[in-house]
Amino acid sequence: MMFSLRKNSDRGGVGLDIDGRYLAAAQVDGGRVVRVASRELPDGLFRDGEVVNPDQLADALKAFASEADLPRNVRLGVANQQIVVRVVELPRIDDAKQRDAAVRFQAAEAIAMPLDEAVLDHQVAGYTTAPDGSPRMQVVLVAARRSMIEGLLDAAKKAGLKPDGIDLDAFALIRTLAGSAPEAPDENARVYCHLAGVSNLAIAVGGTCYFTRPLSAVWEDEDAGSRLADEIRLSIDYYMTQEQARPVGDVVLSGPGSVDDSLVESLGLHLGLPTTVAAPLGVLDPAALGASEDPHRFTVAAGLAMGAAA
Repeated sequence: MMFSLRKNSDRGGVGLDIDGRYLAAAQVDGGRVVRVASRELPDGLFRDGEVVNPDQLADALKAFASEADLPRNVRLGVANQQIVVRVVELPRIDDAKQRDAAVRFQAAEAIAMPLDEAVLDHQVAGYTTAPDGSPRMQVVLVAARRSMIEGLLDAAKKAGLKPDGIDLDAFALIRTLAGSAPEAPDENARVYCHLAGVSNLAIAVGGTCYFTRPLSAVWEDEDAGSRLADEIRLSIDYYMTQEQARPVGDVVLSGPGSVDDSLVESLGLHLGLPTTVAAPLGVLDPAALGASEDPHRFTVAAGLAMGAAA
């Protein structure tokens, strides 16, 4: 099983986004999206970002892979309540094995789930100096419930796919969009909000994600702008309780829901923050997309395919 935040090969990869409403695959090579495919996903296979019918999901994936002529090797993403992202600060440790042991020890306190039921990974986000002059490091720690990861892997393997790894949708989202968004003033934090079948929020500074959570508000509902704004505001408030938190400067929207101009305007008004819609594929060349494909479906899939640490 792989659950990696670390850099992978720079060869072209295929990202497969299993959204609650659709499947979307994107192959990225050399800064270009070279191939995409998408298909509606039947109801009842996914709920709140988790597999609820693995056999039928496997059938849907197998049919999609065959129709789209996907390679077996794909990178999958996850976004649900069974994932925890925390930032911890530790003394600087350069030895990888010693650092892994220290992070795992810290995870026992920072993560509210038994470690034997979790898949863990981490990434050093930056280095600081303590008031006494000792070197410190900020570490982004990720934990996902093992049963949730295994359920997704089992469905993919039954479909004949070979997952190269599993990433967070939030990391893939930032990977795609961070390079195309205007630079945040004074390195403020930025909220990324992907409105799709599984709507997902991520808060990042530059290209590093410090907080993520799925959103429950449905973006097509009446008064969706107000409901979504309430969830986004609560997420920002929670993020701001972190010791390393920085002020949030703006909100960037993506996903199929971001094409609703009235929703975008409503969100901006309710949040009181500059709110913009991202180019769906960031700085990637979208030339491979046909006229019939909605580019907003492929933001996460493209980020998964890129496979570099966010």
